[in-house]
Amino acid sequence: MSRPQGRFSEPEREAVYRVIFERRDVRRNFLPKPISDPVMMRLLTAAHHAGSVGFMQPWDFVVIRNGATKRAVKDLFIDANTKAAARYAGAKGALYRRLKLEGIEEAPINLCITCSRRRGGPQVLGRSTVRATDLYSTCCAVQNLWLAARAEGIGVGWVSILDHQALKQVVGVPQSVTILAYLCLGYVSKFEQAPDLETAGWRERIPVDQLIHYEAWGNQSSDKGSNGYADYQGLYKNGRRGKNQTRRRATGVEGQSSGRGVRHRR
Repeated sequence: MSRPQGRFSEPEREAVYRVIFERRDVRRNFLPKPISDPVMMRLLTAAHHAGSVGFMQPWDFVVIRNGATKRAVKDLFIDANTKAAARYAGAKGALYRRLKLEGIEEAPINLCITCSRRRGGPQVLGRSTVRATDLYSTCCAVQNLWLAARAEGIGVGWVSILDHQALKQVVGVPQSVTILAYLCLGYVSKFEQAPDLETAGWRERIPVDQLIHYEAWGNQSSDKGSNGYADYQGLYKNGRRGKNQTRRRATGVEGQSSGRGVRHRR
């Protein structure tokens, strides 16, 4: 029987799910191996093919290899992270201070991704009621790049603990342009089996069936045979299956109980 038109083959689908489930926010294990220009162009082209509201394509990419620039950005991180650490006390604060939250100087390439919110003119198709859709579109570009990088064996880490106004001065981004993401890219010695924050005990992955509502918010059911983890249901079988990630409890979901089997019927 022939495949439905447009459907990928099974190996192709497996590759898509694999790259999704093996994507990591990488902050360590960077290798000094440079990313070649052709590979970098492939990643940026993948990012540029993200969907965007009104086809406005609001993104720009600032590729940074210069060590002095990285050092200046690292100084911004240290300042912002010191302030962020002060918000946590006790065991949580101690854990926070042990976390590795950036790889700015270790990564061969830093990438600043921006959003030009005036691109496309004053009237952008589809943006009249939800103005932030240009920011959402740029996030799609980030995810495209992230998944493409993982397929290339390149790690990506998002450094969010930065003062973006100060970062604009370091990188030369105009005041009218919004910085959306600052990323660290490089080949790595290994990709971790689980997200760093999950491994460190900061948070656990929330079972997906606690986040699905049917027809209206609050209508949930756990009687559909799911254990809350799509990646353990045959979408992609990786080495973590059956290990310590199975049937773990969530730390809480907004507006819901943290227990399993939440049911709300009208």
